[in-house]
Amino acid sequence: MISPEERDATQAFLDSLPELEPGESFRFSCHPGVRCFNACCSDLTMPLTPYDVLRLRRNLGMDSETFIAEHARVGQYPDTGFPLLHLRMSDHPLKLCPFVSDEGCTVYPDRSSACRTYPLGRATREDEDGNVVEQFFVVQEEHCRGFEETKAWTSATWLQDQGLEPYYRWNDAYMSLMARQRRTGTVLGPKHATMCLLAFYQLDRFADFVRGVHLFSRLDVDEARQERILADEEERLGFALEWAELVLFGDCATLRML
Repeated sequence: MISPEERDATQAFLDSLPELEPGESFRFSCHPGVRCFNACCSDLTMPLTPYDVLRLRRNLGMDSETFIAEHARVGQYPDTGFPLLHLRMSDHPLKLCPFVSDEGCTVYPDRSSACRTYPLGRATREDEDGNVVEQFFVVQEEHCRGFEETKAWTSATWLQDQGLEPYYRWNDAYMSLMARQRRTGTVLGPKHATMCLLAFYQLDRFADFVRGVHLFSRLDVDEARQERILADEEERLGFALEWAELVLFGDCATLRML
């Protein structure tokens, strides 16, 4: 479990970094010709979002139960009780990422959002209308030689190049659900936390649950969408977030009980 002290330390770390204003550029590139190549892929505290897990286990051809057992540490956000997963480092003396090789990342097309965002840090909050407000910071670590490269980026061009749009869309949806939970001032109990772990991080098993309890018979979901939810994991993740909101708070703008 991430502690309040760890969360505060993370925020303090971000606050200590130079903020990258919209349109402002930074220079960076990472490739095998950079002297520190792979140096940042060890001894990490790497959070895994639901969409991260979806992409990684699909890349690896793993079911969710096996992926979590082999590659994740399961905890909870202390202020909400929602599930929080971290990538489990290998048993190598340097605690290497399990997916790094001498040639680079072996799951590169489906690497996590934190890996894609680096060397930027991203902080988000909701405004009064529930819109996501984001800030970016340059994380220039002492060992990193990538900043000596000449390629220039803005935050917008970096996010586009790294394919972050779907990651942030799903990550922000999960953060929005937790923001609503924080506003209630309550913490999830063990039963609801287990439910959320299944619905968000174990989408293959969640499909079996939906079928097994005939969940659609109690919800206003048309047949076409039912088929998409059972056939496509991205559709299922969207439904899982809606269903969790309905169960936890009694209402959801995009899903209702029959």
